[in-house]
Amino acid sequence: MTLFARRRPRSGPPPAAPGPAAAPEAAGPKGTVELHDERLPSCIRSVFFTTHIDGFWYAPDSECHAARARHDLRECARHTLSGYSVFELTAAQYAVNLAIARPLRPTGRFTAYGTARLTVDDADRDLAEEHLHRERSTELEQRDAHRRLVFLQRLLADSDLRLVWWIDQHPDRISDLPQLVKETKDLKPPRDSDHDVLRGEVVRFVDQLLTDMRTPQQREVFLRALTQALHTLGSTELQQTAATWLPTHLTDSGGDTT
Repeated sequence: MTLFARRRPRSGPPPAAPGPAAAPEAAGPKGTVELHDERLPSCIRSVFFTTHIDGFWYAPDSECHAARARHDLRECARHTLSGYSVFELTAAQYAVNLAIARPLRPTGRFTAYGTARLTVDDADRDLAEEHLHRERSTELEQRDAHRRLVFLQRLLADSDLRLVWWIDQHPDRISDLPQLVKETKDLKPPRDSDHDVLRGEVVRFVDQLLTDMRTPQQREVFLRALTQALHTLGSTELQQTAATWLPTHLTDSGGDTT
């Protein structure tokens, strides 16, 4: 019974980040600092948060460290806010408070901590919206350009479509078509990201196989092997279809049977 009688620590939420009241006492004087209307850049460097910080500092000596405290708190907030958009005001304010609530530089000599409140001016919000619209427009333009290029690649890789397209686009340059065919002969059709890659490889393999079979004897050997494979796989309908392509009599292989 005593094997499982050990007490386990009680589970629960993690302790909250310590605020000014939770900071350790210092032997020297303590002071307060205030930062008002500090414009600190967001993830878009030309768009700013307006930051208000109530800070505290303490040190073991008798010197005034207010300027140092302001600098440390400002730089900590600046670093944190550089990862947030002004559209994420609540999350940004939480992150800054989490960063500066614990004493900065807790070395036993000097430290600073505080709480922050963020606002966003209308001008900064408007600028962020304009930047967002430009970014979306650029993405749409890039997608449209990509779709056009994929369409053109698919068209030029298909000999029939390429011929029709060239006649339609350049009816006065029919004589240049052989040069276009030469330049695009190695062009492959674009891969469809939603297409089964293995299936595409199999289709290309079969196309190449049929291209390489130049004699009736070769085709007959392939069709008989295919029919047998389909029979083994139990694909009755496909087997019957392949069987209709077989000649009635075995084709002469061309070799000497005597």
